[in-house]
Amino acid sequence: MEAKRDMTKKVPVREQDPKVRAANFDEVCLGYNEEEALAEAQRCLNCKNAKCVTGCPVSIDIPAFIQQVKEGKFEEAAKIIARSSALPAVCGRVCPQESQCEGVCVRGVKGEPVSIGKLERFVADWSRAHGFVPEAPAEKKGKKVAVIGSGPAGLTCAGDLAKMGYEVTIFEALHEPGGVLTYGIPEFRLPKDGVVQPEIENVRRLGVTIETNVVIGKSVTIDELMEQEGFEAVFVGSGAGLPRFMGIPGENANGVFSANEYLTRSNLMKAFREDHDTPIMEAKKVVVVGGGNVAMDAARTALRLGAEVHIVYRRSEKELPARAEEVHHAKEEGIAFHLLTNPAEILTEENGWVRGIVCRRMELGEPDESGRRRPIEVPGSEFEIEADAVIMALGTSPNPLISNTTKGLEVNRRRCIVADESNGKTTKEGVFAGGDAVTGAATVILAMEAGRAGAKGIDAYLSAK
Repeated sequence: MEAKRDMTKKVPVREQDPKVRAANFDEVCLGYNEEEALAEAQRCLNCKNAKCVTGCPVSIDIPAFIQQVKEGKFEEAAKIIARSSALPAVCGRVCPQESQCEGVCVRGVKGEPVSIGKLERFVADWSRAHGFVPEAPAEKKGKKVAVIGSGPAGLTCAGDLAKMGYEVTIFEALHEPGGVLTYGIPEFRLPKDGVVQPEIENVRRLGVTIETNVVIGKSVTIDELMEQEGFEAVFVGSGAGLPRFMGIPGENANGVFSANEYLTRSNLMKAFREDHDTPIMEAKKVVVVGGGNVAMDAARTALRLGAEVHIVYRRSEKELPARAEEVHHAKEEGIAFHLLTNPAEILTEENGWVRGIVCRRMELGEPDESGRRRPIEVPGSEFEIEADAVIMALGTSPNPLISNTTKGLEVNRRRCIVADESNGKTTKEGVFAGGDAVTGAATVILAMEAGRAGAKGIDAYLSAK
């Protein structure tokens, strides 16, 4: 007789073995197959007052799509997801579901929540394999909208506007679309050819035009787009690509990188491949400063390029801002964590190259404005970590190029564009904004939420004209 299944526990997801994956750039998580997805979908209670929907920033009808999975109607599930999300295969992989939809799942009260993200990924991957594409709009409004940036905020805004019948053009500064999905998140978490590019292609199929190598503020300004090229509204989703540094001695040494540069070389320019032209430093011992997802991405990339890797973070493990899954994977792969530790100086050889980093031990005091306990230096606790490369993963802020070349566009002290969260409206007539350009560096799904809000705001603005 078959043993009764414990419905309080998730169907485990298959992953590459840590020792194997630490030496390759193939995707770590292998996702659910059809049998596993059907079994996991059975755990959904199909709540009438579904908290998971309110926990989702883009309000996907989660019980409805999971019900279709239960019944084996995967195309119907894909159609339900497509109403709310232009990037389901991306979100299924990189969204922090544990603090959003899964964090409020009723099934999780007396057990583990339903693996909503893994089911979304399954549906998206099934759709791609079976040629499902979202329907293009039947009616056109005859109005042009410009979207600046082809990251998650820009792609979502453009997709939603196209579904409403607007003529949308995305302007992307780099030579490939995708923004942070292309240059920021590594291949082993988010495959570019297999996942990112097909999702971008689906946005194109809605009628969206994507122009690459266009730097707004240099190639053309927002005012020129509106006054000379006939765009009646503009959405700024240009992200936050300007890296932050600590300002400590030795930070200008050779072998010190921002995580942005390091990851862009590997992810966008494929420097991890032997057949590629873009150089990347193949260090022997790397220190990554920071505790967010970007720090984990940089550390795990350096590991795969052959380095011994150490993460230095000034708070404790409890305060690590990275997803628990990413921290778990990094530890499994052999990355060393130095917690309650803060860099004080980068040491250099006579030739100007990094030879190590001086750190100080920290202890936690009272909470600061972020709600996390403030780290305080322990006197006389200095020690050195030997290293030939240091990667700074301390967050990013928006590039001021757009705000500096657009009169009437207000920014705050962090150089983020001031915009209404509910509709993306800025201080400049006809200009809307959302995502990291407004909030500073945040998550993919929050950028998508802002893109959706911006599309609604633009539609209301243009409908009233």
